Amino acid sequence: MAFKFFDKLSQDFAELLNDKKEYNVVIEVDKEENMKSFTTHSVVLRYRLPYFDKELENATTNENHIKTIIKPNISAQIFEIILKYIYGGIVNIEDTDTKTIYELMVNADELELKELSVKLENYLIQSKASWLKTHFSFVYHSIFDSDKFKDLKKFYNDIIVKYPNLIFESEDFTSLQETALISILERDDLNVEEIKIWDYVIKWGIAQNPTLPADSKEWTKGNFKALKITLQQCLPLIRYFHIPGEVIWKKMKPYKKIFEEQLWDDMTQYFISPNEPITSLILPARIISNPELPSRVNEPFSTIIKNEHVAELSSWIDRKSTTYSLSNIPYEFKLILRGSRDGFHPKTFWNMCNGHVGTIVVAKVAGNDEIVGGYNPLSWDNSTSTSTRMCAKDSFIFSLKNGNIKNSILSRVKENDNALRYFDSNEQNVYGPLFGNCEFMMRSNVSDFTQDKQCQCKYMESPIFQIFYNYEKPIRKTIELFSIVDYEVFKVI
Repeated sequence: MAFKFFDKLSQDFAELLNDKKEYNVVIEVDKEENMKSFTTHSVVLRYRLPYFDKELENATTNENHIKTIIKPNISAQIFEIILKYIYGGIVNIEDTDTKTIYELMVNADELELKELSVKLENYLIQSKASWLKTHFSFVYHSIFDSDKFKDLKKFYNDIIVKYPNLIFESEDFTSLQETALISILERDDLNVEEIKIWDYVIKWGIAQNPTLPADSKEWTKGNFKALKITLQQCLPLIRYFHIPGEVIWKKMKPYKKIFEEQLWDDMTQYFISPNEPITSLILPARIISNPELPSRVNEPFSTIIKNEHVAELSSWIDRKSTTYSLSNIPYEFKLILRGSRDGFHPKTFWNMCNGHVGTIVVAKVAGNDEIVGGYNPLSWDNSTSTSTRMCAKDSFIFSLKNGNIKNSILSRVKENDNALRYFDSNEQNVYGPLFGNCEFMMRSNVSDFTQDKQCQCKYMESPIFQIFYNYEKPIRKTIELFSIVDYEVFKVI
């Protein structure tokens, strides 16, 4: 039998990172204005990060036999995380923004830390799919020409085929590099109407020429020439002969000057006399299919909320000032639990939601049109030994417009340390999800949320008592407890 003490070993090595007595390597990272030095140990670097073997051989040595390695392209924040991983085998990204996690993955791969880069790649795909979708251009152009990150590439290829609007309507679409855009336009299975593809290509081309007048009627011959040069690799990939003639006349004629004369003449002739021969190449029509859509549009995906609610909740998750359109929702709501299907015992909630990260709870209040709920960015955990307050800075609770309820209410957490409460096994027979200090709570003394009025959305009539709220504002305007008709929990992916 072998006794293993990895936790203590990890702790001791992590403390070694702060030892200023025996270090023999200094690593300087980040740009000059943010440059930071880290003291390290060559023996640890060689065995835990073989990438530094050559770096150590070529590093300059001072009179105290200290070697210096300079890495200006890695930020101090990211390198500190990497060093903690090298020394202690622990990476804590709980409070780290998604862009930093992505850059950490890229840097870990560059430093040949395969274990870490693969772990982060899987984490981003499984837990940050929405961020990957809304930052398509930022991520895709950096991995497009690489033979690495194969799972990320598959993730994006699936999106390109099934949900191309998430790419073309993303905030950073116009920053997409030309080679990546060309690779998308070359696809026969791009599930978008051709005239819309034309619109997106023109939008991208104009964005690359910021000095063009806003009104194309004011463009000079030189303006059209600049746009033509910008789009010279993209224009031949448009399937012009599969666009209705009246649409070409309306949408493409204003840009006639960027076309080759022969192509424009052929398009005109084709739609007047389609059986007459033409010189220009006719590309095949794209395959416009109806792919299996996310559960959010496969009714009935929910007995409580509608697609409009999904769009609103998605915009709140992403802290958008406007609500996503139904065609551009970056999330899929995957049903984990439905009370009317799986039961209303509080324990059922803890058992079925255990381990799920990033979930929406929605509950239909008995006796009226109210829909209340909350978003938990953390992982639900049914194994706590005592009642535990949970810190979650992105949590929020809400009431959704429905029936006689004309306006939705969003209430974000303001006391992060008391965003949620997890319960021990005995309390899980009574309590379901609890946000804040009962600002949204599902509870039943008879172990059935539909049978006794014990659920609550805390409300205090006097504004002076708002200091007792852990969330910005109440989501119901009554002190009455309530039971529910049904409730659902969705994993947001």
